[in-house]
Amino acid sequence: MASHIFRAIVAKMGSADHIEKALERWAKGLFGPKSRIEALKRLSGGASQETWAFEVSGVGTSRRLILRRAPGGVAMARSSEAVSLATEAALLAAAATAGVPVPAVLGVSDPGTDLGEAFIMERIDGETLGRKILRDDAYAPARPVLAAQCGRALAGIHAADLASLPALPHSNGLDQINKYEAIYRAFDLPRPVFELALAWLKANPPAPQPAVLVHGDFRLGNLIVAPEGLASVLDWELAHVGDPREDIAWICVNSWRFGQIENRVGGFGDLDSLLDAYAEAGGVRFDTRQIDWWETLGSLKWGIMCMIMYEAFRSGADASVERAAIGRRVSETEIDLLNLLEKVS
Repeated sequence: MASHIFRAIVAKMGSADHIEKALERWAKGLFGPKSRIEALKRLSGGASQETWAFEVSGVGTSRRLILRRAPGGVAMARSSEAVSLATEAALLAAAATAGVPVPAVLGVSDPGTDLGEAFIMERIDGETLGRKILRDDAYAPARPVLAAQCGRALAGIHAADLASLPALPHSNGLDQINKYEAIYRAFDLPRPVFELALAWLKANPPAPQPAVLVHGDFRLGNLIVAPEGLASVLDWELAHVGDPREDIAWICVNSWRFGQIENRVGGFGDLDSLLDAYAEAGGVRFDTRQIDWWETLGSLKWGIMCMIMYEAFRSGADASVERAAIGRRVSETEIDLLNLLEKVS
């Protein structure tokens, strides 16, 4: 009986009508009693959180905003690596202070309130879909400058004062090898290329770097790109304390190049451009070879994530076509790993 009541409460809290009323109360408190909520719309994307676009009118110039919210407004059990929405909001504020292009946060809603666990931020114009960014004429001016802009943004993220941030998970490369190998072994489906990659990664660990704030998922899909270039860095839920090379290498993983494999950085740029800009903005000037180990780890991680996606489909836990489609990409990561291992051997 209690579970039915809980589901009913979550369903009510997840309804557009409930959210609109809660947002209107919030807007009246911030902008004044004439505030009205308009054009509330649930957006696609965001695998673990709700994302809603809306406007606040009656305040002079209409404000175009985004609500990022726990499903139903209720925080459920989450991965130990995923930070809370309140922590995400704090990281956005810290990133803005460091000069990283991010949306301004206008408010944070606590669990148990009408809106539930959530935060509200400004809406940034631009595109997040990798294939559009890499192919559409509208973004042709952005592509030549985007790698350097990403380098400067990463330098700002990695320069954040850890002491001023909320508590974050710590994770270095060896931690991640142990975690993902355990997941892989649990499937009991040996894949020779994965075995080879694991052996090489363990035999060639890089010298450690001082720990920094790591975004954790810095790639096309989590970046807003305008015609003139990088407009915003989104989706900080996998942020942690770790090695700066992890972020640099993750955007180089071939799966995030969306077919433009000749451009190592995100399908749009070369790695030296990113590394030069990163160093000019205050980061360490890494050699491209120092990124190879982390890119190999990133490709292996994504391959194992694809195995997880397929298992969710096969088991019926999430029988969506998306899970099945991502699951079949395991073989693509094996090809990527072979190419990387050939280069470093």
